[in-house]
Amino acid sequence: MKKILITGVTGFIGSHLARELCGKYEVYGAVRPCIGRDLKSLQPFLQNVVLVRCDITDAQSVDNCLQNINPDTVIHLAALSPVRDSFETPMAYVRANIDGTLHIAHGMLKLTGFRNKHLIYASTAEVYGIQGKRCVSENAALNPSSPYANTKSMTDTYLRMMTPVYGLNTTVMRCINSYGRKFDTGFFVEYVITAMLRGKKVYVGAPKSTRNYMYVTDHVSVYIAALNHPKIRGEAFNAAPDGEITNRDLAFKIADMLGFNKKKIVLGTYPPNYPLRPFDSDQPHIDLDTRKIKKLLGWKPTVDLETGLRRTIAYWKQYLAV
Repeated sequence: MKKILITGVTGFIGSHLARELCGKYEVYGAVRPCIGRDLKSLQPFLQNVVLVRCDITDAQSVDNCLQNINPDTVIHLAALSPVRDSFETPMAYVRANIDGTLHIAHGMLKLTGFRNKHLIYASTAEVYGIQGKRCVSENAALNPSSPYANTKSMTDTYLRMMTPVYGLNTTVMRCINSYGRKFDTGFFVEYVITAMLRGKKVYVGAPKSTRNYMYVTDHVSVYIAALNHPKIRGEAFNAAPDGEITNRDLAFKIADMLGFNKKKIVLGTYPPNYPLRPFDSDQPHIDLDTRKIKKLLGWKPTVDLETGLRRTIAYWKQYLAV
């Protein structure tokens, strides 16, 4: 049975992916050593995942982890991801997202038979930044507009270089905004739902900005599609559902589904104490061309926005007992 190592296994996508892969592969999860590690996202299937201590910002720790497991595939999800926080603490993002990723990649080069290994990397749609056109393909120039996106852009490019130069099989996935989180309310969809369920004001800071939103199961299936096509070497793939929606319309849609008073939605203002993002850096649109992933990997989303929102709302209603 093939060995799969997932970094960021306790995170949003990592925990869902580990659950899907259990029983089909030997699943290992890299966890950073810390006191009081919260494993509730893995609890239902924890007995089927081998957790390994690994600090990706420490090259020796990464080497030890990789040498002890000798994985066939590494799915590298671990990262600092809140975009707005990156403006105030950019060096923390450099250490986690750049140093950590290069430690993984160069550590894999030290494994016996590394040319037959596969590194699947979680990049982001944010690497495109502000583009002059809509429906951006993988061939577009990367134009990151935040420290977070810049760290992802650098590693995205670096990993794709490693296939022809070093011979390491890499695949880069550029996924759009996702939702369906079970514990974190810091992202837009989960913030709006939980604020409305609690009867609080909802702040929509960039009401006219448009995004696609991908439900968690579709996001997870992106990595499974890449895992099942290991010979697509050095490629990058966009992944997103069809159909943009403005932040305003998304908030109003959720309000309609919950029967929430729309007069309590504040447009054009971010929540109090919300980390500020320079206005010039905010992408008005993130719209991805997904023809490549559909053609080469056979991937397509299966959960429409209405269904995904209803599932997310149902979870948070139960979690908050409202």
